Amino acid sequence: MARIEGEITIGRPVEVVFDYVADQTNEPQYNPKMVRAEKETAGPIGKGVRFRSAVRSAGRTAEMLIENTGYDRPRLLASTTTMKQMDIEYTLKFEPVAQGTRMRWSGEVRPKGGLRLLGPLVTWMGTRQEQRIWSSLKGHLESAPVAGG
Repeated sequence: MARIEGEITIGRPVEVVFDYVADQTNEPQYNPKMVRAEKETAGPIGKGVRFRSAVRSAGRTAEMLIENTGYDRPRLLASTTTMKQMDIEYTLKFEPVAQGTRMRWSGEVRPKGGLRLLGPLVTWMGTRQEQRIWSSLKGHLESAPVAGG
């Protein structure tokens, strides 16, 4: 198992950041590796909602099923991601700070098959990948016009 953790501060209100991240269909706008993200279940976004997504990596497309396992707006978003290559338990915590929102992430990656032997590499790559994704989200949200002003 690989553990991935980090944090970032985004210059937007906590509700804005939470709602944008909770809607997985937004991810292709800030994650260039995400080629598709579709909401699979009906109703509002919350606990139990599932998304079907795909990412491109090393010239291949990896399909994933993401299910929200925890939802406490605007403080906590937890999910389980199931892929052929690995399973991921992921938690995002959102906290209002003077500069906007501090978002902390924590994930447990369980590689399958031959990837199990590459635990330290998976941790290193996953940590770098998450930092890139969330830095891109920060740039995306901070460059968008502020609603109502």
